[in-house]
Amino acid sequence: MTVPAHQLSPSSWNNYESCPRKYWLSRQRLPRKAGMAATIGTAVHDSVEDMCNLDLSSRDADEVGWLPPTAKAILDLHWDKEKEIFLGTPRHPAFKDGEIIRAHDLLIGSLNLLISNAKIGKVRMSEVSIAQWRMVQDTVLAAEGTLRSSCGRLMGRLDLLVKELDEDRNPVGWIVADLKTGKMPTGGLYDTVSRQLRFYRDMLLEINPNAPKVRAQGWYSAGPKVYEAEGPSVLDDAFRAWEGMAITKEPLEANPDEDACRFCEWKAWCPSWFYSRTNGGLPPSEGLFRDEVAIVLQFDSASGACMVELLSSKDEEGGIIPSGRTIGIICKGQSLDQMREVMESDHRGAVFLGSIRSNSRPWAMGDWSEVLPWTPLLESVRDRK
Repeated sequence: MTVPAHQLSPSSWNNYESCPRKYWLSRQRLPRKAGMAATIGTAVHDSVEDMCNLDLSSRDADEVGWLPPTAKAILDLHWDKEKEIFLGTPRHPAFKDGEIIRAHDLLIGSLNLLISNAKIGKVRMSEVSIAQWRMVQDTVLAAEGTLRSSCGRLMGRLDLLVKELDEDRNPVGWIVADLKTGKMPTGGLYDTVSRQLRFYRDMLLEINPNAPKVRAQGWYSAGPKVYEAEGPSVLDDAFRAWEGMAITKEPLEANPDEDACRFCEWKAWCPSWFYSRTNGGLPPSEGLFRDEVAIVLQFDSASGACMVELLSSKDEEGGIIPSGRTIGIICKGQSLDQMREVMESDHRGAVFLGSIRSNSRPWAMGDWSEVLPWTPLLESVRDRK
């Protein structure tokens, strides 16, 4: 099979649908950004995978009390690994060690969902025997499995494929279960999540045409609670999206939108975001936290005090014009390190200031903020040597 030049996954599809420019920038090998939510999610997912594959062949079937400490020990190992990756990522805020408590709670919620699906009875985590966990493991057909369409254009990585059991524990089908460690929806599944789950379902059926009945579910660890994803196949839509997702030399079209732009990690390279905000296409950057493009007029490396002039956008090619508005900012922690690095570099010109806290005078930047050169990307750099 010839490997296609690009592949569609649920995450890349969401980026493309949200804003083609966002997707294009995400494929440009720009410095990535780490976040605690992703770190927690990865640590929990990897711990669940290890628990599903745990070798218990030498353990006494009646042993109880083993599961909580085993799960904690596995999570601790993955937490340390993810912390190292987090701190080694080019762009990252301060690492919050205390979040391991939430990760532990989410792991317990995930394991409870597995126990519930295995229909071994209502049992406390500390009372689950080795024999009962083997029954749970027997329901798991795959953990962290890769799905790829026959043509190679579509791919995804499902969290769990488990047997669906009736009340007598007889298998009656398969369940594609996607573990969600984020906030539970207040109503039904979000459209993008439903599409993701059906994507996994439909890919699985394409690969396994003789599969039994397949259901797609979102398993929210915070509940824990299960949400069903129902609806028609999404594969035709996915192939249509794939056609438009080829990476071109010129940036794909931007779709500035309040929701798409608010948490976009590629704003420092997107002149369309800045142009749209300057010209009223996006709400002005107001409120508690804001992003700005500015010229640093003065900077004291020792104290972190700086004076900046905010800039306005001149065009969608990244051109800038002075606004005449000067603001004092105090940089601390990581933002101070980044400001020093930028000011000591060869970069001369505007800087992108992310997540400035603007409810005080002077404004404040800290470990939650970032300072980057303002370097709008107007041509693909993905294949540059």
